[in-house]
Amino acid sequence: MGPSKAHSFDAAGQPTKAAVGFAGSQGVSVKDLEIRQTPKGDYAFAVKREPGHLTHKLLADFLPSLIEQLSFPRSMRWNESGMRFARPIRWLLALYGGKVVNFQVGGILSSDRTWGHRFLSFDESKTNQWVRVNDFMSYVKTLERRGVIPDQEQRREMILSQLTRLTHSVRGNLHRDDDLLEQAIYTVEYPYAILGTFAPQYLSLPKVVLMTAMKEHQGFFSVMHRDGTLLPKFISVTNMKLADMRLIREGNERVLAARLADAKFFFDEDRKFKLADRVEKLKGVIFHQKLGTQHQRTDRIVALATTLAGMLGGDQLIKTCRRAAELSKADLLTGIVGEFPTLQGEMGREYARHDGEPDAVSLALGEQYLPRAMEGELPKTLEGKILSLADRLDMIVAFFHVGIVPTGSEDPFGLRRHASAVVRILVEGNLWLNLSEATTHAKELVQSQGLPAALPAHTSVSPKGGSSEPLDFIAERLRYYGRTVHGLRDDVMESVLKPAAKKAFVLSDLLARMKALQAITTRQEFDPLMVGFKRAHRLVQKEKWSRDFINPKLVQHPAEKELNNVLSEVEPRFQVMMAKSEYAKALEELVRMKPVIDQFFVGVMVNADDPALRENRLSMLYKVDVLFQQFADFSQIVVQGT
Repeated sequence: MGPSKAHSFDAAGQPTKAAVGFAGSQGVSVKDLEIRQTPKGDYAFAVKREPGHLTHKLLADFLPSLIEQLSFPRSMRWNESGMRFARPIRWLLALYGGKVVNFQVGGILSSDRTWGHRFLSFDESKTNQWVRVNDFMSYVKTLERRGVIPDQEQRREMILSQLTRLTHSVRGNLHRDDDLLEQAIYTVEYPYAILGTFAPQYLSLPKVVLMTAMKEHQGFFSVMHRDGTLLPKFISVTNMKLADMRLIREGNERVLAARLADAKFFFDEDRKFKLADRVEKLKGVIFHQKLGTQHQRTDRIVALATTLAGMLGGDQLIKTCRRAAELSKADLLTGIVGEFPTLQGEMGREYARHDGEPDAVSLALGEQYLPRAMEGELPKTLEGKILSLADRLDMIVAFFHVGIVPTGSEDPFGLRRHASAVVRILVEGNLWLNLSEATTHAKELVQSQGLPAALPAHTSVSPKGGSSEPLDFIAERLRYYGRTVHGLRDDVMESVLKPAAKKAFVLSDLLARMKALQAITTRQEFDPLMVGFKRAHRLVQKEKWSRDFINPKLVQHPAEKELNNVLSEVEPRFQVMMAKSEYAKALEELVRMKPVIDQFFVGVMVNADDPALRENRLSMLYKVDVLFQQFADFSQIVVQGT
């Protein structure tokens, strides 16, 4: 897809430079460009036709690169080919139309043979354990007979059914963990779940510690009482089905007992020292080589959280947020978090309660890392939201300050995830926080610690080509949020965001404007209104006009009189509605101006011979432009004919 029809062809139907350039970049003749309708209007398209190839050849070329491009958190090499993969590749089965697709990966040639389950299908009477496959159906049936369930959805159903049966057998409920379920589905070939037990004495540990120990170390599911407390039970999904599963169950119980004993030791030792006593030791913990220690970061978060609390509440909120921020990183020095890093924050909550900190402080510590995923649970308390915002804004601003900016697919410190969390907390939490003020204060805090900047203060482009401004970076995530969650058009979002950089950057307010604007773009009169507005806007821009005084004595033509009268009526009502954030009603007032703007351009010559008349009419158009721009930069809206 190339430029719009309006930008591709002039009034005489001749191709513009934009169309010629687009055609050249696509390797087609400009006369072969096609105009097609899109949700944004009519656009030029370059249509390319490529000859087909035999499927076998295409697959043989495509499959090796597909396999080699698979990435894993940890990978290994196992032969002279030097290929890296999660585990050694032992064989490749590749068939299309009953024939082998010939290719090689990692020193292994593809074939029409496979294996069944290494133990359940092993037949001592046979010297060759290979199984030949003719087609997909024979593949599925053969593997099922040999102890492998190839369909992951079938494995899912088997596991869920077994989990339900076992939890009901002890009158409990399963703690549903989708990540753990996915892990089980793709770890086993033939799922068989078994129920195990652990010593009830370990129930004295926080529930989250027990569940994390079972999940992260062993991949076990937790079983709950009906009241939500833990039962001293667990469920393990094995890859074996034997007549006597006792040995496997006892082995699992023995290993888990050792893990829980370690966890109890750490928990008991951790509670011998208060969180507040650990803060000073953060001076010895490096956050990042370019950004100093965790103690320096804590100081920044304390100052930023205090400021945010002042922007959103009173003295009590400030006091609570300051205390929570002071303790926010102390649990990083505890044994439990050292063993289970995913429990940071949650252990801070547990230890703060043990230390006698106020409930609001404890809850904020437990919520500071929420949401943990792009669509994860948000903090529920205002204190938790503020602490999470302070943590993430400091993270974004600090890394941008030293020049570590996400580019392309590279984002080693998850800054996009942090920015998305900022958007969700502010928008879904309906917090009217001036993000421009907040990021400016965060920058000042980083600079006050003397951390070396990667770029001069006036530079707006990073060394790698991306924006170096944290506010622009967060605005990009707002665009993504608006597009994916609310289905907002790019031009609608840009029209609201472009002037916002010069005003208070309140995400809830900006999103409300975007939604109201998109709703009105479906109105029949909206596109013609934009044609008239953009004509006024271009005239004002061309003349660089910035005076709004209108001399009533020079308002002569009936059309300009009517426009002046409607402006006088609409402007005060529009201002009231904008102040109340009643954006749909404010836009209705602008829509009311369509007929008089149209009549003005039909009946009035703006560039009159009389300089006084010309200036008066430009001032009138300037007032129209300013009025519209108070809502959004409507020049960004894409409509046909503009």
